[in-house]
Amino acid sequence: MEGLKRVSSMRRCSNVVKTKIVNNLNPICHAGQQLTLKGKFFITLTQDQRKSIPGKFISVQIYSGTEVDPITGKGKLSEKAVLKHDGTKKHDNGDAKTMIYKIRINVYSHFGTPRAFLIQNRYKKRFFLQSASIETCNNHIIHFDCNSWVYPIKKTKSDRLFFSNACYIPSETPRALMELRKEELERLRGESDVNSESEERKEWGRIYEYDCYNDLSDPEKGAEYLRPILGASWLYPYPRRLRTARKPSASGPANESRPRNFEIYVPSDERFSPNKMKELKSNSIHALAHFLSPKAAEPLLHQQCSKSFESFEDILDLFSASRNQRIEGWVRDNLNKMLPIQNLEEIIRLIKNKPLQLPIPEILSENAWVWKDDIEFGRQMLAGTHPIKIQCLKTLPTQSSIKPSFIEQRLEGWTIAQALKHGRLFMLDHHDYLYPFLNRININGVCAYASRTFLFLRSDGMLKPMAIELSLPGSSISKGISRVFFPAKQGIEAALWQLAKAHVQANDTVYHQLISHWLHTHAVVEPFIIATKRRLSVMHPIHRLLNPHFKDTMHINALARIILINSGGVLERTLSSGEISMQLSSELYKEWRFDEQGLPADLIKRGMAIKDENNPSGVQLLLQDYPYATDGLEIWVAIKKWVKDLCSFYYKDDESIRSDVELQSWWSEIRTIGHGDKHNETWWYQIDTTSSLVESLTTLIWVASAQHAAINFGQYAYNGYPPNRPTLCKKFVPMEGTIQFGEFLKDPDKYFLKMLPNRFEMSLVVALFDVLSRHTSDEVYLGCQLSPGWIDSESIQNRFAEFKEELKEIQARILERNRDPKLKNRRGPAKIDYTLLYPDTSSSWSRTGLTCRGIPNSISI
Repeated sequence: MEGLKRVSSMRRCSNVVKTKIVNNLNPICHAGQQLTLKGKFFITLTQDQRKSIPGKFISVQIYSGTEVDPITGKGKLSEKAVLKHDGTKKHDNGDAKTMIYKIRINVYSHFGTPRAFLIQNRYKKRFFLQSASIETCNNHIIHFDCNSWVYPIKKTKSDRLFFSNACYIPSETPRALMELRKEELERLRGESDVNSESEERKEWGRIYEYDCYNDLSDPEKGAEYLRPILGASWLYPYPRRLRTARKPSASGPANESRPRNFEIYVPSDERFSPNKMKELKSNSIHALAHFLSPKAAEPLLHQQCSKSFESFEDILDLFSASRNQRIEGWVRDNLNKMLPIQNLEEIIRLIKNKPLQLPIPEILSENAWVWKDDIEFGRQMLAGTHPIKIQCLKTLPTQSSIKPSFIEQRLEGWTIAQALKHGRLFMLDHHDYLYPFLNRININGVCAYASRTFLFLRSDGMLKPMAIELSLPGSSISKGISRVFFPAKQGIEAALWQLAKAHVQANDTVYHQLISHWLHTHAVVEPFIIATKRRLSVMHPIHRLLNPHFKDTMHINALARIILINSGGVLERTLSSGEISMQLSSELYKEWRFDEQGLPADLIKRGMAIKDENNPSGVQLLLQDYPYATDGLEIWVAIKKWVKDLCSFYYKDDESIRSDVELQSWWSEIRTIGHGDKHNETWWYQIDTTSSLVESLTTLIWVASAQHAAINFGQYAYNGYPPNRPTLCKKFVPMEGTIQFGEFLKDPDKYFLKMLPNRFEMSLVVALFDVLSRHTSDEVYLGCQLSPGWIDSESIQNRFAEFKEELKEIQARILERNRDPKLKNRRGPAKIDYTLLYPDTSSSWSRTGLTCRGIPNSISI
């Protein structure tokens, strides 16, 4: 469109972005008349960008979404224009800045409605494009949610394409957008690049490919750091991950060398925003400073980090103000000896703005000894940080060494048959899956049992622990053993009971971290994200529905593979499962079923609920005072209604679902590639009805939002004090007549402390849980969206507003239940209100940090 002149007599358009949603934007102008389209582009500055990027280095072209160019077969393309700086917007947290740029592009009146744009970065650095909007001649605003990095054209070799927030299923795509839609999906799959399979991934790439977990080993450190490849194997099945590193092997999957820093490849749409990366680094620095370089810190702290704590008061010193001051001083004085100068400057600046402080975990806020309480021990199985493993018994386990008569003595007058019939017997089971691995776990000073914990439901709705069974397998030189422990109020039996409880909690922590948290949320969701990016256009309504629930997940997973779950990583160093941790998770992936991941199905499987078609959730809880389940079912119902509303709007009947080629290829790829090791399973939903689609999407959103929130953001509150939930044990429960039993008799508390992780390991896990439990300021919560114009449909906007209002009503009911004195499990002896499933739809910045509340849309930490 070169040579067009701007029409000076044309009406000026407002520079203010409006939020009115219009479905059909057809400017009414005379034929041949020229129009001026006005746009705004919001670019967030990174920390190293002190000044705004000159707009002359950024150019934009706009695609029509309604008028086709007969030569290209695509929408008509405007002339190219450059951006002009139009001001700066400081974020509410007072830190980051967003630069606002404007643009004016002349088009003819028959150009049609803008629905996409190309942007080219000729600047020397990348920038983060937050959003854009284009205003037509009749003052209608077209929104573009971008939230992606735009890299220099010298690196990418092509302009970046963004579509507007309008949604279409494939069969209803405007002809002007069909080819663009097809080409963009091919580009994301790497089909437009003949070398995509053989080339090493670059930071600016946007190709989504599957890979096995072949990046956990660190062969450069030696043979002891080699780990099996997980995935594409009957022996070690696993969900697929995003290919992130070096060239794939021509002979099949091979162990990749691991990156040594945070700059691992993820597609630009998946990378953290500048604010998120800065905040994550800040949180990590503050937490890690408390255990960084133990040898260097030793003279300061006058302690040997490889030794155990001497007393419980010694552990509490982790959270004392005086220790925090000493640590801060040491960091200032000694960190320059260990870190590059640029990192040191960043750390010193962060410390200056935010003094080092490890807060007191909530489990200690009311009573420093409440963690020893048996009722609190049982309550945490229903309302703690891992309330999803306990099960209601229908029969007693046949292989247990606990005699039924021992159980019946503790049933407060009930017979076993009565207790089982009325749902009064419960079990926390960490026995059968763990038992085969114990001989490999119990090396290098780790002491672990397989465990069963039996509990009785009292008349006040609280669980009373009755017995703990601890088992060890036999070996070539010893027989297997099984020991049973019962509660006691005082004396040696009480001390032994505390040791047995610690072993149970250590097992529960392993399952929590490796299975419930990592495998069942982070790992299993990643293939769904990859398939969504590869098979569903950003214009697809299901992509638009799911995308908020995928934010930052692939980036945090990639970082986890180089810090947490890798060989020699944090989890191997702190969990009792040690170097076989990921093999254990692979073994339990064999039992994973997608159709059991929804909350109602999970509760039925664990015997905690029965089917009830008259209930909105489809189930009836058997244990009424079960905070996680009570709050969770209300969240589940609200999510499902919202998903059904959206699906019913875009799909008028089941046939339109079956004929959606993008949707069907998406679901097929998830089953056959993303979770390819389970492609033959018969339990997969067939996405051929509205009901099956809604159930699948509800399950996926539940796992990525509420489920992850329930098991992640309360970790510091409970795990932050390791005696409450140790990550491993270094001693067995001593047997009478042994040297260890004599040591135990001399000082039971000291024996308990020596059984826990050492100083360094304990400081490490406290730091880890501090980081994992913190909300960051750029999180978007359930019932919220990044921008008011996130989808170009007034009807869907209204239905989403109803969803948000329902979540607000749930919030009020949660607070009301927490005030009900009859619901004792909602606070318990520790007096910690259950708010982990409190949605928190407010817009307050006070939601950041250790809040123990709020449901982020996605698995972002």
